[in-house]
Amino acid sequence: MSDENKLSAEIRTEFGKGFARRLRAAGKIPAVVYGHGSDVRHVALPAHETGLIVRYANAIITLDIDGEQQIVFVKDVQRDPVRSIIEHIDLVTIKRGEKIEVEVPLLTEGETFSGTYMTMSANTIRVLVDALTIPEHITVDVEGLEDGAQLYAKDVTLPKGAELLDDPELHLISVTANATSDEEDEAAESAEAVAENAAE
Repeated sequence: MSDENKLSAEIRTEFGKGFARRLRAAGKIPAVVYGHGSDVRHVALPAHETGLIVRYANAIITLDIDGEQQIVFVKDVQRDPVRSIIEHIDLVTIKRGEKIEVEVPLLTEGETFSGTYMTMSANTIRVLVDALTIPEHITVDVEGLEDGAQLYAKDVTLPKGAELLDDPELHLISVTANATSDEEDEAAESAEAVAENAAE
């Protein structure tokens, strides 16, 4: 994603669970900003706007901290397991032209050969990419793949400039004959035969 996401961050000087609860009640999310050897900065982010941004993996945000523009990568989002509200966010500072390690979701495109089904053994792939051009997903073409086909990390076409960090032999996709479809076809043929015999 690009750095089009912009948020105003407030420096916070109070800490602790009690303060964090009051902060969230006021519509804000506690966060920390760190990286590149700089001091850790504790900030508060607007909850609604931040929630919309971090719905997407590997979000990049341009923070305005007391008038200073800081580009950050959303490293970790901690959520309440019951209410699913965001409790805390870790942000890592990045620089233009810097490459970072990320896990990018995999999406399939196309249909496998008739009578087969596809199984994915991995939903993401780990790559090294420019921090400001992280792809939202990487597409894997499965059009026409037949029974027995196997795809590995080495088979994926990566975006320009991206480098594969996972093992090239990491298994991603299997294509298998759909036994259920065959059984259904046989059952249909048997039913037709019975119907024809009954008609005779």
